[in-house]
Amino acid sequence: MPSVSRALPGAASRPVRRAARTRSARLPLTASVCLTACAALLGPVTAAGPAGAAGPRQPGYTVTALKLPVRAGGRDCTLDADLYRPAGVDAAHPAPAVLTTNGFGGSKSDGSTDAIARAFASRGYVALAYSGLGFGRTGCPISLDDPRIDGRAASRILDFLAGQRAAKNGTRVDFVTKDGPRDPRVGMFGGSYGGAIQLATASADERLDALVPLITWHDLTYALAPNNADRTSGVAGPAPGAYKHQWTNGFYLIGEAQGLLHPRLDPSRGGGAGCVHFVAPACELKKRLNSGRYPSAPTKAVLDYARSLSPASYLGTVHTPTLLVQGQADTLFNLNEAAATFEALRAQGTETAMIWQSWGHSGGMTDPAPGELDLGKGNFDTSYVGRRTLAWFSRYLRREWDTDTGPAFAYYRDWAGRGGPAYAASEIYPVGVPRRLYLSGDGKLVDTPADVVAGSRHYRNWRVASSHSESSLAALMKLPNPKPYDTRGTYLDWTSAPVRGRPVDVVGAPRATLRVHSPDAERTQHSGDAADRLLLFLKLFDVAPNGGKTLVHRLVAPVRVPDVTREFTVDLPAIVHRFAPGHRLRLVMAASDTAYFGNRGSKQVTVRSSRAQTGTLDLPVVEEPLEGLDD
Repeated sequence: MPSVSRALPGAASRPVRRAARTRSARLPLTASVCLTACAALLGPVTAAGPAGAAGPRQPGYTVTALKLPVRAGGRDCTLDADLYRPAGVDAAHPAPAVLTTNGFGGSKSDGSTDAIARAFASRGYVALAYSGLGFGRTGCPISLDDPRIDGRAASRILDFLAGQRAAKNGTRVDFVTKDGPRDPRVGMFGGSYGGAIQLATASADERLDALVPLITWHDLTYALAPNNADRTSGVAGPAPGAYKHQWTNGFYLIGEAQGLLHPRLDPSRGGGAGCVHFVAPACELKKRLNSGRYPSAPTKAVLDYARSLSPASYLGTVHTPTLLVQGQADTLFNLNEAAATFEALRAQGTETAMIWQSWGHSGGMTDPAPGELDLGKGNFDTSYVGRRTLAWFSRYLRREWDTDTGPAFAYYRDWAGRGGPAYAASEIYPVGVPRRLYLSGDGKLVDTPADVVAGSRHYRNWRVASSHSESSLAALMKLPNPKPYDTRGTYLDWTSAPVRGRPVDVVGAPRATLRVHSPDAERTQHSGDAADRLLLFLKLFDVAPNGGKTLVHRLVAPVRVPDVTREFTVDLPAIVHRFAPGHRLRLVMAASDTAYFGNRGSKQVTVRSSRAQTGTLDLPVVEEPLEGLDD
């Protein structure tokens, strides 16, 4: 049985101390989606000065705007960058560097990217913030953090920091700490699109020394068209899932609008396959998903491309110590993504740790909970994630080997954030002990097979979405977002008895085992087009004693049922949630969701239960220690 988690004080943790290790050899966001979102998320933007002109931004460091020529994806283009140099750092007194870049739709000058660079420069690190390929004033089209393109371009920045390459105006760097003539000591920090680029760069260039990617993806095929059924490894099931059209189309439009946001762009920004600012394969991927048709061979080709852009395909070449930070409020890149990356890195011996913070793309980015990291403010010293980041860089960039880098796994608990320790931690993952509930034919979640009542219930999907979880961009853009709903006749649900005694704390990904009956789907599921297979959506609600219900973090598990004639498993999105005494758990199986493409044609779905055979729900439950205990 896994050991129970330890509670940590909110900002000042006392983590498990690891033995100091001398590294003799290399170890085997901020998302912004439109001008409104950028303004809300990133705070005030400070314009860069003239290229090559250095001047004080605030006491303690100077900033120099630079143009760095690179060759990426067969094109020559220029990276737009700002170099932050702390006072007193020179060739005789070098310092390690931190590299950061923007989330999708942002640039080097957006509020959080600039604030991140300032935060590290003010702490004595050389910082370099740059606009990613296709964003801001940087050339080349958008290539979705492709390690073969974006990763190689970032590798050229490492050459610049090593003093091996010059900026367009002739500027060279001779004040970054080196571990060899061509090996600058460099870490990376950033979120979302600025998180995946770190792993892509580390796969392309082993010189990186430390990574801290926040709220980013493991597998784009899962992020764009998730299928939570019959997963065997990573995050995605074997078949294409439900197309997440709201998120995908929102980002696509922002990418195509770059010419409006930044007039007179470099001609190298031209896209392909009919897209203005995306490389041709990314454009083809979008077209295939929007078509709603997923025949085997063409779909496999575009999904193979999406997976090639994903850490899932190249983590085997990433040996840089990595601190993963993922958000609990995130329907774009959920906690399962970070868990898959964490387990893959850990299995191959790469030094890694993982934190599940409170905020993500779906809430809290603009108003983090007290004690949480606020990228726009750069409160690294007073937030748990910030302190862990500083410790990570102290160890791997400054080589202060006695530094505690913290536990292997830590997670934010919203129920403990007021006056108690907000984070709990463990040296193992997963931490939850499975607690099984059974789906009874009378719509109840029961404790034993003996409690199951035999019965059969059904629903039918409409040709339009009849359930709602979230409006994907609403939280980022501060727009109204209707409460989650399900329309009668288009869903089934199972509800537990009220929680008695101790609360039920779920930490991790619930797993359901199900069997459904659908003659309509059985007739079409072998057509050769995955879109003809049955789609359904599982989600977990917390029902209060007064009947009010909360969809936990608005998370949904789209399921492309592999075969309606057999049993299948579903890994729901991981959560950290307390079901308090008196509250009930409710599992919902819905026919559709407004954020996703739905079923092709109307299909009736029946779920049968008996004591001999019924569905199950396994919850990863953690028995928490006493509040405030810190041993």
